[in-house]
Amino acid sequence: MWNPTRLLETQAQRGHSHERERRHPFGSVLAAVIVLELIALASLVPTVFNSAFASEVPVTTQSFAVASTVAAPEVERPAYGYQPGYAHYMATGTNHDWARIVLIAAGWPVTDDSVTVITRWMRQENYVDSWWNRNNPLNNGWGSGGGGGLGRYATLLDAALFAAKALTTHPGYAGIAAAFARSAPPAEIEAAIWASPWASGHYNNGKHWHYSAVPEIAAPQSAWR
Repeated sequence: MWNPTRLLETQAQRGHSHERERRHPFGSVLAAVIVLELIALASLVPTVFNSAFASEVPVTTQSFAVASTVAAPEVERPAYGYQPGYAHYMATGTNHDWARIVLIAAGWPVTDDSVTVITRWMRQENYVDSWWNRNNPLNNGWGSGGGGGLGRYATLLDAALFAAKALTTHPGYAGIAAAFARSAPPAEIEAAIWASPWASGHYNNGKHWHYSAVPEIAAPQSAWR
């Protein structure tokens, strides 16, 4: 029996079947495109990694070989060598130590000849056995509070510092300072002392100067502090 309703359903099913058949080619093309893109991306991966690792190529480092026999450069040092500070000399506190402090305070080389000259000079101004008299071994008037070199310093260290100041700043003592600064021979330094206004009698131009060795004698520690 002819059934219009069934005929319509059959035609509708055929229409859907044709639509599915028409969509299948498009889906296949799309899938093919996706596969090709994946293949292309896969082929790029080694290139990317290779380019990244290409910048990590090891670099050859430089090395230097130094011979073990290379000699160290010589350091030039003053002939008078290292000198301790004031406290070192104050600890023993002899007349020779006082002379060294004067040289250090004035910025002059501390040599045996220069120490000899100063201790001889001290003997001309005071007795050797009491060279610390009034804490003024050279009878210096600068800062001692007494004219004519008869003043007193609070300590022997003060006396040494004021002696250095006088010798390096007073124009009349420029010859003495220059001789000590260049470590001149004792006779030259002593001649500069005699020619200076330090002593009004100029030590009778050296005729009153004594040249025998000056013994080392320590002053009481109370005179230093």
